[in-house]
Amino acid sequence: MSNLRIIIAGGGTGGHIFPAVAVGHALQRLLPGTQLLFVGAKGKMEMEKVPLEGFEIVGLDIAGFDRSNILKNFMLPYKLLKSRIAARSILKKFTPDVVIGVGGYASFPMLSAAQAMNIPTLIQEQNSFAGKTNKILGRKAKAVCVAYEQMERFFPKDKLILTGNPVRKEITEMNADMDTAKKMFGLKTGVKTILVIGGSLGAKAINESIDANLDELMKENVQLIWQTGNPYYQQAGKRAEAYPGRVTVLNFIREMAYAYTVADVVVSRAGALAIAELCIAGKPAIFVPLPTAAEDHQTSNAMALVKQNAAIMVKNEAALAELIPTIKELLNDNGKQAIMSQNLKSMAIKDADERIAHKVIAIANTAR
Repeated sequence: MSNLRIIIAGGGTGGHIFPAVAVGHALQRLLPGTQLLFVGAKGKMEMEKVPLEGFEIVGLDIAGFDRSNILKNFMLPYKLLKSRIAARSILKKFTPDVVIGVGGYASFPMLSAAQAMNIPTLIQEQNSFAGKTNKILGRKAKAVCVAYEQMERFFPKDKLILTGNPVRKEITEMNADMDTAKKMFGLKTGVKTILVIGGSLGAKAINESIDANLDELMKENVQLIWQTGNPYYQQAGKRAEAYPGRVTVLNFIREMAYAYTVADVVVSRAGALAIAELCIAGKPAIFVPLPTAAEDHQTSNAMALVKQNAAIMVKNEAALAELIPTIKELLNDNGKQAIMSQNLKSMAIKDADERIAHKVIAIANTAR
């Protein structure tokens, strides 16, 4: 079947966008000629990132419930209705064989509309704790692709497929040259390197902890790649001026394979994509989960690795006091680093994108 037509819906963060793109590329590798349409939320980062990967995307006027400002939710019912009507229009025009939901605002209206129109759907659930919307959609989905065991707590057992989370091809291959990577980030040879990843939108608690305790951290013989996200980029740049040649500040890192290659220890949020990448890279990690993530799924993600002695977790509210001592302790314990690295690699799934793509193709074949 070379004329497959697939819609991939969702986005909002890199954690949703990059897996979606990876599945899209896998479908086109397995079945050249596959026609893909991405559906995102207007104003969100997928509208910029997806076209850079060579895919067409359309945007829905949709937003989620704003817990911090209740007044902003006044227009939410209208936007939900409007996005549902737009979703039906997109489905009628594109006539997909399968609709894939990867999470994010656009995922729910597209999949719920598809299910109402008897178009097969597949859910790619990235986290170890499923969100409310995916649990609802999972009842009528043909399959739910997951990255963790024991997900029958949330979905019908007969629909579950353990695929892992798709990551970018350059991460799965991890063939970045060490010398090139060090030059890329302006790093010295023979000095331990800490990679701090704030995520595509930044991580306030991580950034503030590094900022407040940078002098303490720099007493160690270390160098730092500090990815801040846009909101903290200017402040971090000023802070780094005190340590020229030792602290590299970036608002976003596209060449993550090179960043993982040079890192000895990684500090990160506990999003599903970050965890999938770190398992493949095998880099000892300290997770600071985002507590406001839906259903606190990042804490659940991090604990799944902590229980396997594959990671360390520092709570968001404790980061200011505990993050730097935890980094220093791990940096100076080579034995612990080796154990964590080995355990992470044992959990890695490198072909998640193709596992999901094969299931999509199978669903399409059955439906036709």
